[in-house]
Amino acid sequence: MIKRNIKVAVIDMNNGFPNQGMRGIQELLRTYTQQNQLNLTFDLFDLRQKGEIPGTEYDIYISSGGPGSPFDGEGEKWEHDFFTLLDSIETFNAQNEHKKHVFLICHSFQLACRKYGLGTVTKRKSNAFGIFPVSLTEDGTHEPVFSGLPDPFYSVDSRDWQVVEPKLEDFEAKGAQILAIEKERPHVALERCIMAIRFSEQIIGTQFHPEADPIGMKMYLLQEEKKTAITNNHGEEKYHDMLNSLEDPNRITLTQSIILPNFLTQAINTLDEAKAQ
Repeated sequence: MIKRNIKVAVIDMNNGFPNQGMRGIQELLRTYTQQNQLNLTFDLFDLRQKGEIPGTEYDIYISSGGPGSPFDGEGEKWEHDFFTLLDSIETFNAQNEHKKHVFLICHSFQLACRKYGLGTVTKRKSNAFGIFPVSLTEDGTHEPVFSGLPDPFYSVDSRDWQVVEPKLEDFEAKGAQILAIEKERPHVALERCIMAIRFSEQIIGTQFHPEADPIGMKMYLLQEEKKTAITNNHGEEKYHDMLNSLEDPNRITLTQSIILPNFLTQAINTLDEAKAQ
């Protein structure tokens, strides 16, 4: 990799609520920087709580998950600023060789699905929280960011909302692709929701949390309210299976080690190629 200064903007969508996601993203960036001996720096932007929004001077953008409804921001300045930023990035990429790359997680993913009109964003019948298998689509098996993952792979899922009923003509018009969908549940008569989308060549998002690590997940699982929610929805055996699976290197540890690092590598390689021209 060409030694250059890489600037990353991390957008915090947690609205001041305690979370493990921001810690996970920052630790992952630090580890990736050290392992690859990069000149990479990152800045944090607390969007929903403080109205902070990055400009287009960054190379890479990672926007986090967060609590509440993906419709909470309708008519709010912070949502307008977020959508304007995505438009500005797409405009910049259309006009320049060195492209800016964006990764959208959970709440940010749902907001983008609303913005681009690629499916129906709707409330789930019950909260989904835990470690679950995710299935790749045909496009997902060819997605470089997912290279190295098995099918299905395991991820941390935490949501009250979901994206269903993909509008395939709109996907085709935008050049977007569905990369992953919810695990198959033959005994449940509900549509499998969309778990990952490539919105454009430079913008990708996941419903699940690729930044989640065993440390943060264990802290969540040991909270009494989380334990109660999982045992009520999935049974005590499933709860203990989730705890035990934290030790499995082929589950969320693998997912964490592949998706965001692959995204960063792809983004940085694209920048290096543009610089070398």
